[in-house]
Amino acid sequence: MFKPSPSAGLAASHDWQHSDLGPRAAWPHTLRVAVDILLAAPWPMLLVWGERNIPVYNAAYASLAGRGHPPAPGALAGAVLPAPLAADQDAYSSALAGHAQHVAHARLALAPGAASLACDLHLTPLHDEHGRVAGVLYALDADDGAPASAPAPAAASGLRVLVVEDNLDSQYLVCEMLKAFGHAADGVAHAEGALALLAAHPYEVLFSDVSLPGMSGVELARQALREAPSLQVIFASGYGDALLRHVEFPFQSLQKPYEIDQLQAALAAIAGGAARSSGPSNV
Repeated sequence: MFKPSPSAGLAASHDWQHSDLGPRAAWPHTLRVAVDILLAAPWPMLLVWGERNIPVYNAAYASLAGRGHPPAPGALAGAVLPAPLAADQDAYSSALAGHAQHVAHARLALAPGAASLACDLHLTPLHDEHGRVAGVLYALDADDGAPASAPAPAAASGLRVLVVEDNLDSQYLVCEMLKAFGHAADGVAHAEGALALLAAHPYEVLFSDVSLPGMSGVELARQALREAPSLQVIFASGYGDALLRHVEFPFQSLQKPYEIDQLQAALAAIAGGAARSSGPSNV
C-alpha cells in the first residue's frame, strides 16, 4: 500500500485562522485543493492567491530559498512580491488572464541577501467557483532542465488512475497530487474521452465526477465495468449520495468539496485490496 507524504494533512492541521487566507473552512474548493497539493508535493511550489498576492509555499520551496526565508507553509502577505512573481510580472499578468505560462532561465532572489537561483517557472492559472482567475500556481524547475528538487520515486504499489472532471483546474490539481504520491494519473473532461482512454490503457481506478456534461459519471462507470470488471470506481459528487442510491456495482464516494486526505484514504483501501465489496462502499 502506498505511503502518503509526511506533509499530507499539513493544510488541515495548520492554524490558518490568523493568516491572510482566513479559516480553511471558508476557502473556495480550488484554494483548498491547491494548498493540499502544494504542501504535499516533493518539488518547490508557490501559490499566489487573490488581489493581495497572498503567498503559500511548501517545504521544498522554503528549503530552496535558504535560511533567510520564512518556513513553510507561508500564507502571510509580505511587503514585497514573491520572488517568482517579481522575476516576470508579464508572465504573471498573462496567467491572471487565464493563460498558462512557461518562463525559462528566470533569476530568483528568494531571500534577502541570498544568492540568486536560475530556475524555469511553470505558471498555472486557478479559477474560483465563478470562473474567474483567483490565483496562480508556480512550479519551479532547475535551469538545466532537471527538477530543482527531484520528485519522489513512484511507489511500488502505485495505481494507474483516470480522473474524469470537467473543471480543468480541479482535474489538473488532482492529477498532480496523485503523481506526487506515486500514482500514474491521466485527466479528461468528459465521459466519451474517458471511454476512449479506458479502451487504450489498463487503468486500475476510475475517479469520476458524478455530474458530467453529456453522459453521467455513473453511466460512464457502468459501461467501463462491462469491459473491465476489475476496475475500481471512486465517485465525487456535489449532490450528496442521492444520485448513487440505486447504483448496482461497488464504489466509493467522496462528497464535494472533499479533502485530499479522503481521496488518499480511498486509494489506500484499493491498494490494500479492501475496496471491493458486494455493495456500494462509501467514504
